[in-house]
Amino acid sequence: MRSKAELGASIRAGGKAVLIVNSRSRRGRLKYAEALRLLIGAGIGFVGLYPVTDPEKLPEAFDEALELEPDLVVVGGGDGTLKEAVRHLAHRDIALGLLPLGTTNNFARGLLLPLGLRGAVEVIARGKVADVDLAELTRDDGTPPEIFANMLSMGLSVQVAETVPHLLKRYVGRAAYPLTALARLARHRAFTATLTVDGEAHTLRTHQLNIANGSHHSGRPIAYDASPDDRLLALYPLGEAGRVRLLSATARLVLTGRFRTITEPPFLTAGQVRIVTDPPMGVDLDGELHPGTPATVTLLPNALRVMVKPEYPDT
Repeated sequence: MRSKAELGASIRAGGKAVLIVNSRSRRGRLKYAEALRLLIGAGIGFVGLYPVTDPEKLPEAFDEALELEPDLVVVGGGDGTLKEAVRHLAHRDIALGLLPLGTTNNFARGLLLPLGLRGAVEVIARGKVADVDLAELTRDDGTPPEIFANMLSMGLSVQVAETVPHLLKRYVGRAAYPLTALARLARHRAFTATLTVDGEAHTLRTHQLNIANGSHHSGRPIAYDASPDDRLLALYPLGEAGRVRLLSATARLVLTGRFRTITEPPFLTAGQVRIVTDPPMGVDLDGELHPGTPATVTLLPNALRVMVKPEYPDT
């Protein structure tokens, strides 16, 4: 592995780059041509271009792109596209350049990246390489682990992810998620979760449980000191068993998240957590739905190389 400075120098000196854009994401279809023009104008030399119109073809695109042995993989899309990117780029001597073209762009927000296309291109072309954390879900059923960048969630959010209309996301953006959640809440049932951290079990009953490696949920900060580079997972329920408490806890998070700290309740921080739920729950990993509990979530420190602003506090 090269040092971060060495990899950054290789990229700025014209190292090999590939571009993968999920053109089905909210802005991907409209922004692909503009992004390519701006990137080439900024001096990025591409050896492979992959505009992907079918999300199921994303794994194939990443496999082909990595065969070219690039120094930089520029990825345009939302959090689901990011999930596929980190699965392929984790623990590799390759930098991720992120074009936040999705609905909420949670991981990009946590990295303090510009959400506008010109600003994002400027970071890719002129920024530095940082190492940030990822996380891994390992299920008890023996299936391969799943790596994710920002958030694991279970409960009402999984039903929302299963049912939110794609056209609603396209036209109203991140507001599509709370609108769908309100429509589903009346029929949703609370569940019991036992979280074991350092041998100590914490049992709760809730409609929604989140485990964050990143710092944002639904486009909002969960706490002012949460970060994708803090060597911590932040575990927190939204409310308890009552539906009204779920709504009030969600509202508090939206309104006061930027003033809260992960060192205080309702947050529990860990490097690894064992999760058992009654009933067993599916999970949403950065926009992708998977079988879930019982399972273990483990932090992967400094597992991803990514382009960030020069002033980003890389630890």
